[in-house]
Amino acid sequence: MPTRQYARLLQEWVAGAGLDLSLYDAHSMRRTKATLVYKRTGSPRAVDLPLGHSKIVSAVSHLGTEVDYALSIAENVEV
Repeated sequence: MPTRQYARLLQEWVAGAGLDLSLYDAHSMRRTKATLVYKRTGSPRAVDLPLGHSKIVSAVSHLGTEVDYALSIAENVEV
């Protein structure tokens, strides 16, 4: 599904649920998924695969972690 189409669909769902549209967007949902996968697995690689990134550092940006911490995670994970 194209990104723009997903964004429109998400807006419809948010509006239909009566939620504040300014609090939800495609990127926030993507970040939430990444965070939940990481919390469940503790693995940056587990986050990396569903998001379709080729590098762990890209996936870590979705976790909302500090850069130094993220780099230490990436250094300790073999790919």
